[in-house]
Amino acid sequence: MDWRSVSFDWNQVRAFLATVEEGSFSAAARALGLTQPTLGRQVAGLEEGLGVTLFERVGKSLVLTQPGLELLDHVRAMGDAASRISLTATGQSQAIEGRVRISASDSVAAYLLPAALERLQRVAPGIEVEIVVSNELSDLRRREADIAIRHVRPTEPELIAKLVRDSVAHIYAAPDYLSRHGRPRSVRDLTGALFVGVDRSDRMVEVLNRHGLHVTEQNFRLFCTNTLVGWELVRQGLAIGVMVREIAALTPGVERILPDFEPIPVPVWLTTHRELHTSRRIRLVYDLLAEEMERW
Repeated sequence: MDWRSVSFDWNQVRAFLATVEEGSFSAAARALGLTQPTLGRQVAGLEEGLGVTLFERVGKSLVLTQPGLELLDHVRAMGDAASRISLTATGQSQAIEGRVRISASDSVAAYLLPAALERLQRVAPGIEVEIVVSNELSDLRRREADIAIRHVRPTEPELIAKLVRDSVAHIYAAPDYLSRHGRPRSVRDLTGALFVGVDRSDRMVEVLNRHGLHVTEQNFRLFCTNTLVGWELVRQGLAIGVMVREIAALTPGVERILPDFEPIPVPVWLTTHRELHTSRRIRLVYDLLAEEMERW
């Protein structure tokens, strides 16, 4: 459809834009100071006037259809033009406000996220950030978070993701541990070494074995579901641990051992729902996080 030849009702267009950016009719109605039925009628009126369906419901979420995506760029241009007119008239800058939920593992949230959040506070002080700290994958389709920092690529078609960094993990120990147990010179020296495990699955054993380090479950005498606590056990000399290099570089009192050991790949993916990627505030946070994570 050639949208340039269509006559738009600005109130309907504004309702459509607010629904896209807020993610639901109820949130859009609150943002515009309308009742939800009024806003719903405006969106329905726009769909009826254009003869297309702009949104589909997937569970409790609204998803833009292909015609909706095509229309979005055109009406955003209208919205930007209207904003510029308003800014010229009032001399005020447009604020980007609202809450954004970011899901990250405990170690990433504690060590690497603060620098990005400090920049975000300067760039968009109106954005409220809620950090969802979890070592499990947050379900973005159920809105457990708006943006997730993951180490695995999402497979769900409704999610979009960007590989922002190819990091690696190394083996680390504290000087106290090395003074008591000796400094290993080869992987054979770690046959009876003590390791910290982050869970009771054999996944870490499999990863280390695959990279040439022959350990068994007997090497893991300490377990902790909290990565930060496990890393602190390493720092205090209780055992050996595996950590991504960026966090280890920020941790005094630990040193890399076996420099010839093959690093363990740790990809870093930034993920969001394609519906939320059209929200200005979520897009701003997403892009800023991508820039900061590439600097890590």
